[in-house]
Amino acid sequence: MKAFRRRIQDSAKGPTTYIASDSKISGTLTGKGVYVFCGEVEGDCDIDGPVTLADGGVWTGTLKAADVVIAGTVHGDVIAAERVEIAGSARIVGSLSGRSIAVAEGAVIEGEIKVESGQTPIKFAEKRSAVIDQGPNST
Repeated sequence: MKAFRRRIQDSAKGPTTYIASDSKISGTLTGKGVYVFCGEVEGDCDIDGPVTLADGGVWTGTLKAADVVIAGTVHGDVIAAERVEIAGSARIVGSLSGRSIAVAEGAVIEGEIKVESGQTPIKFAEKRSAVIDQGPNST
């Protein structure tokens, strides 16, 4: 049985693929695993696993993944098979879709929000830093 954790990042398992803040990626992305995008992406993705767009990251296109955390800016649709978590720093111009959606105070969403489970989106106040652990060698 999969252990439930409130935060998507708390339940992510396995190695993480990081895309640095000074990187720019164009094209279609597919894969399996945990991904953290800190830079700029132009294109669509279909990831079998959790995807995080860090604060300062920019995504233009459709972001589709198992679970999604948005702290940056998205110009396009966000589609999660399960959960979507929107940080207070997020700016989204496009629709959101997922089985459950949590939106922090301060987030800006210009588009439709569709919760597949029929529940209303959860609103929350950030109580911890949105800093992403960069691993044992980070400063």
